[in-house]
Amino acid sequence: MAELVRTNDPGVISAIEGLLGGADIPYQVTDRNMSVLEGSIIAIQMRILVPDDHEAEARELLVDAELGNWLRP
Repeated sequence: MAELVRTNDPGVISAIEGLLGGADIPYQVTDRNMSVLEGSIIAIQMRILVPDDHEAEARELLVDAELGNWLRP
């Protein structure tokens, strides 16, 4: 699995979930519950992961949607 994004911004997570789901790219959001429990100190951030064989397509999709600045290197 490749990590695309790491953030606590629920709006960004929701937008990316919509894009990936609409493009039929499988994804997983990890640490969602831990992020909510720890509050706003950003010690634990939510991460969006995609299978390695979908990484390039997912990255291109986010760049095209002007969300490329959220991508992890």
